[in-house]
Amino acid sequence: MPRIYQPQALQAGLQFELTPEGARHVQVLRLQPGDGITLFGDPVAGGEWDATVRKMGRSSVEVEVGAHQALEREPARAVHLAVGMPANDRMDWLVEKATELGVASIQPLMTERSVLRLKGERADKKQSHWQAVAVAACEQCGGNRVPLIHPVRTLDDWLRQPSPEGLLCGVLSLAPGSRPLLQVAATDPAAPLLLVHGPEGGLSPQEEQALLAQGYAPVTLGPRVLRAETAAIAALAAIALAGA
Repeated sequence: MPRIYQPQALQAGLQFELTPEGARHVQVLRLQPGDGITLFGDPVAGGEWDATVRKMGRSSVEVEVGAHQALEREPARAVHLAVGMPANDRMDWLVEKATELGVASIQPLMTERSVLRLKGERADKKQSHWQAVAVAACEQCGGNRVPLIHPVRTLDDWLRQPSPEGLLCGVLSLAPGSRPLLQVAATDPAAPLLLVHGPEGGLSPQEEQALLAQGYAPVTLGPRVLRAETAAIAALAAIALAGA
């Protein structure tokens, strides 16, 4: 059954028009009145809602909400990513696949070696685009909690904010002495994870030292040098598969 993101509080029997994005999705699928859909994104009830298409307009779709399904498909452990943005369409791919693997949030970063440089209106448009990519990925994969894509920031600016309490923080590193990711994750199995990694070319030594000085543990995914977008996905997959 088609899944549509509808970020509002819902209740059985409620009739309303979908968001423009949701209506466009229904129309692209050529659904008709009487067809069933699944709504998710309720910030209060969570889970999913059954719904039925009632009316189709030229640019609007009215639905009626049915029963609530208390289903969640999120990983047992929240993982947040802070990523040096890879260039071209690789960031889109990273957001899509990270969402499928259950990432809790993504912080796009500009670092010393970043190829992609964004600011002002262009940065805002990219953030909105990536948030839409995350929504579409949740509609496809069955996730009911869309990860938050934060505004683009420089690594220096981001490091000036206090580190959130209760997070187990690591930086993906090729430096000697880095510990395996799952070994570090096992030191506090209940803690959410925050993982930082660089763009093409990695973090500079100065940037990595700045992270280490703030208590980030250097972690490794193994001896191979992975592309920036591959490293993020490999880390998420390793944690998900291990149930860590």
